[in-house]
Amino acid sequence: MEQKAKLMSALIHFILILVSITMLVPFVWMALTAFKSMTEATSVNPFVIFPSVWRAENFTTVINNMNFPILYLNTLLLIAGRVIAAVLTATLAGYAFARLEFKGKNFMFSLILFQMMVPGQIYIIPQYLMVSKMGQLNTIFALVFPGLVTAFGTFLLRQAYMGLPRDLEEAARLDGCNIGQTFLWIMAPLTQSSMVALGIFTAVFAYKDLMWPLICNRDVMPLSAALAKMQGQYTNNYPQLMAASLLACIPMIVLYLIFQKQFVEGIATSGGKL
Repeated sequence: MEQKAKLMSALIHFILILVSITMLVPFVWMALTAFKSMTEATSVNPFVIFPSVWRAENFTTVINNMNFPILYLNTLLLIAGRVIAAVLTATLAGYAFARLEFKGKNFMFSLILFQMMVPGQIYIIPQYLMVSKMGQLNTIFALVFPGLVTAFGTFLLRQAYMGLPRDLEEAARLDGCNIGQTFLWIMAPLTQSSMVALGIFTAVFAYKDLMWPLICNRDVMPLSAALAKMQGQYTNNYPQLMAASLLACIPMIVLYLIFQKQFVEGIATSGGKL
């Protein structure tokens, strides 16, 4: 019986290692292609895996042609703006829907659930018209605008507040706390893990957002939109494209290495996947 358990454990670990290697293949291929020549990158020979000569000019060309410090800054401002706005609005709205009683509460929450069921592309034209009327096209605010409120975040935080016992609010009320003090000092700190989960999801979705930056901005570009503009109509310089993609991965890799524990805890708490 013990030997059977060991064999099962070994089989599971083998499958997990195999899946992990399969998931790493595209990233490794991107990194290797970034150091190849155009001929090697487009070769049909399946055995040409490593570059014959490791070339760094693809990186220097990309860095010289694309203003990466500005792209990094735009992406950082995009992520920070959306994360702060999403966590703030979702926390307030989630607490209101979970703990407060007001007229039209169920109907308004149904509208939020309906918004989650509708494809996000439907909102692009109204959002563009709103940003245009405000005169904020081609700005950082235009990039952040779609993430000012989040239906998913409101639902996530509402579920988190509903899981807290009512005794906490009653005890705070007996101690003389009003609604604002109860929310700020008692309830909000207890949903910190859900806020972290929402921040992680929002950061990842903002980082890989492509369609909206291409529509609303012409010059103020994040990394995803700038990479999309590198693709030609008929031909692509794959080594330079892979070099730029590798440079674009650096912020998220650094972010993950710094907040690795919060990433794992947040995803485990929310029960979702990226």
